[in-house]
Amino acid sequence: MLRGSAAMAKLTPLFSILTHRPFLSFSNSHSYSLKHTINHRPIPFTTSAINTSPPTPNGGTIKLSTKERRKAARESPEGILQKKLNDCSKSGDVLQALHLYDEARKSGVLFNLEHYNKLLYLCTVQTSDGAADLGLQRGFEIFQQMLNDKIKPNEATFTNAARVAAAKEDPEMAFELLRQMKSVEIAPKLRSYGPALYGFCKRGDAAKAYEVDADMIESGVMAEEPELCALLEVSVKTGNEDKVYEILHRLRAVVRQVSESTLKVVEDWFKSEYAEKIGKREWDDEKIREGFVRGGGGWHGEGWLGSGQWKVVHTHVDEDGMCLSCNEKLVSIDIDTKETKNFAASLTKLACEKEHKANFNHFQKWLEKNGPFDAVVDGANVGLANVPDFNFSQLNNVVRQLRQLSPSKRLPLIILHVNRVTSGPARNATYKRLIENWKSSGVLYATPHGSNDDWYWLYAAVSCNCLLLTNDEMRDHLFQLLGSSFFPRWKEKHQVRVSASSRGVSLILPPRYSIVIQESANGSWHVPTVSSDDPDIQRKWLCVTRSSKNS
Repeated sequence: MLRGSAAMAKLTPLFSILTHRPFLSFSNSHSYSLKHTINHRPIPFTTSAINTSPPTPNGGTIKLSTKERRKAARESPEGILQKKLNDCSKSGDVLQALHLYDEARKSGVLFNLEHYNKLLYLCTVQTSDGAADLGLQRGFEIFQQMLNDKIKPNEATFTNAARVAAAKEDPEMAFELLRQMKSVEIAPKLRSYGPALYGFCKRGDAAKAYEVDADMIESGVMAEEPELCALLEVSVKTGNEDKVYEILHRLRAVVRQVSESTLKVVEDWFKSEYAEKIGKREWDDEKIREGFVRGGGGWHGEGWLGSGQWKVVHTHVDEDGMCLSCNEKLVSIDIDTKETKNFAASLTKLACEKEHKANFNHFQKWLEKNGPFDAVVDGANVGLANVPDFNFSQLNNVVRQLRQLSPSKRLPLIILHVNRVTSGPARNATYKRLIENWKSSGVLYATPHGSNDDWYWLYAAVSCNCLLLTNDEMRDHLFQLLGSSFFPRWKEKHQVRVSASSRGVSLILPPRYSIVIQESANGSWHVPTVSSDDPDIQRKWLCVTRSSKNS
């Protein structure tokens, strides 16, 4: 909510933005401002907003159970409308949704935020039967009616309205809606910026696209590959070499390996006549070296080096990091020790929020007593690799291989859920002895009931700054919570995978070089693509070189 009348006075009436558009026509009597909307309490759609309790003979009401109230809400006109709109959303049926909207208004159904958000979303759905045009025509009519109904919009409302504007090829309006959202202290998300950003990029309006990008950065929203690719493409088309250079480095820092579509844009830049004309013929080698040290290696940030036409080649890199096209050796980029400590601290905080705090604190104390380790094993993942049932023999084989790799020849830490060490195959006499041996050696930790062992093995590996053996690609919601550009870099340098087949198991060690966009001291570039998880499929790289004479 806005605080104070001063903040309220700064709000631009929302429909002063909408009514001047040629595709909108509203009478002044209906031109409510967003300020007025915020000043009124919307009618919420909750079970308490609907009389779901039948009256008693003396005029009171019978108290219903939660289950009965929910059932009554589902069967109310508002609940039935919501279900039908959800069905339209699943099938992409815009016409039916608009028909439901019109009929519900005639019937006096009380609309709520969820109804309107679903309708606005459907108005942006692209169909092949002409319904999309009708949806776009009516999108702002529905948005205005929402404000007329004194229903306070949220981030999804503004984002969907911005999508309608962008679909109408009006990115200015989409951007203004974003500003309005921020003015009423609704925090924008990455998706909130898409309509304006992509709209300006599609139009070729680089200056406006950069303005949206700057607003995104100011709001603490990090662009991802699709947004950066759009910015890169508009920069290439407008010949803005400084922006191309900047965005390539942002891709290096945020994305690391690019998709085929982004690679095509990168390739278009280096093959363009304009790219041939830019670049330093002379530079300070000392500054280049300082740039490498400052960034940990793999880039210098001193701008385009060299001159003339670029040689652009699709190639591969061998296991030692040698480019098979230009014979340049790619580097392994250092990770700051301070970054590792900060990441371990944030990981601890998240784990304590998601796990039973006493359980996780107990593990931390146990690790302090028994650690550090040279490697940590995700026991469940390894024991089930390429086999239908948990296999202790396979796990033990991998543990022995890791011990041989250890500088101290110490056994790795094995993390297993308590059920894995007390039931099933663990009852076998041979495996019982194996488990007891691991316990007595202080290398087995059984995570308690109700815990997620992912937190335990990840924390142990990060805090010990050691190898982590798991085939888990660490892409699910748990790892997205970490929200750090540090994590992919750490994972690349520390994750060991296991390859299991009928011939046995073998370890796939981390690469000896960083699989990330790299800028060389001589001005050449190497750009990796996203590859399959299959280690036998070679990753494709773009090798870009040219004359690098420096007097």
